[in-house]
Amino acid sequence: MQKKILLLGSGELGKEVVIALQRLGQTVIAVDSYENAPAMQVADGFEVINMLDGDALDRIVAKHQPDLIVPEIEAIRTERFYDYEAQGIQVVPSAKAANFTMNRKAIRDLAAIEVGVKTAKYKYATTLEGFREAVAEIGIPCVVKPLMSSSGKGQSVIKTEAEIDQAWTYAIEGSRGDLKEVIVEEFIKFDYEITLLTVTQQNGPTLFCPPIGHRQERGDYQESWQPMPMTDAHLKEAQEMAGKVTQALGGAGIWGVEFFITQDGAYFSELSPRPHDTGMVTLAGTQNLSEFELHARAILGLPIPMVELFRNGASAVILADRESDKAPQFDGLATVLSQPQTDIRLFGKPTTRPYRRMGVVLTYGTDSASLLTEKAKALAGEITIVYQ
Repeated sequence: MQKKILLLGSGELGKEVVIALQRLGQTVIAVDSYENAPAMQVADGFEVINMLDGDALDRIVAKHQPDLIVPEIEAIRTERFYDYEAQGIQVVPSAKAANFTMNRKAIRDLAAIEVGVKTAKYKYATTLEGFREAVAEIGIPCVVKPLMSSSGKGQSVIKTEAEIDQAWTYAIEGSRGDLKEVIVEEFIKFDYEITLLTVTQQNGPTLFCPPIGHRQERGDYQESWQPMPMTDAHLKEAQEMAGKVTQALGGAGIWGVEFFITQDGAYFSELSPRPHDTGMVTLAGTQNLSEFELHARAILGLPIPMVELFRNGASAVILADRESDKAPQFDGLATVLSQPQTDIRLFGKPTTRPYRRMGVVLTYGTDSASLLTEKAKALAGEITIVYQ
């Protein structure tokens, strides 16, 4: 059952996917736009290309003849996936899902219009003038995001009219690829946010991981914890919505489905057809299978009888604060690892820039998720990045 898998995107999430797949005897070729990306360090082979170059993408697919194509980032010429699927290559989770979810416009319209789940009000804009009109219609405060971005780049909240033009510029500069369009969303007064990791199977029922809570800054997650305490009614509503959207997209794999939870219930926010950054908390052994192991099993068509919560856990990120073209060193590892029920993952990124995620501290045990989160956050602060 050995398969050749082409992994498109080779960051820290992709690295864990490679490890999970290799433990199941698979061969993985890691692809990214720069050499020595984290997943390349553990893969069987690698390619360096611009994945927005459709011809370059076609060349490596023809060269490697993979059984599966697994996208792990947004900036890919995903419309080519339909052709690969027609050639008999399995696209994860499906060509339609990958194409739709790499673009916030496609997935939001599918969720709100085709499937009919509850979302914030929203408008799109491709020009500054159109953007100002969209903000006026949605109202202030509102949330602004590029239609294609990652790790929170280009996202902001407009709180006053004076911030409108700046938010437009920031969103356009933060856009990935050649898509220069933004979405303006109603600001939902939520009590908290969750990621509901949802597993669709080739030959089995859709499964849901215990909900993950998280805190964001600059649109990027800083801490996550599992489980997030919430009412059974709100959790059931979120599960039903996640099930409907993933069914409409089709295919097998893990999905990171994000929701705002309010007094009125759950609002669908976003969806990623792959392991989610907030789901790195599952590396703390919170579940019987991490999100990466679940993804590997699902895409290979291997059975997943259940997802079971073993213990509480939390994660906190380690961020760079400056730019360097050399791989950093890390001080404080012994301090962190001297604490019981604690672990750490350093991603092995070869360069740094301000706010780049370089690692994560994990805590676990029987303490409450909130206490474990504070512990993880404090220990992450004990790690010092030494720039070369």
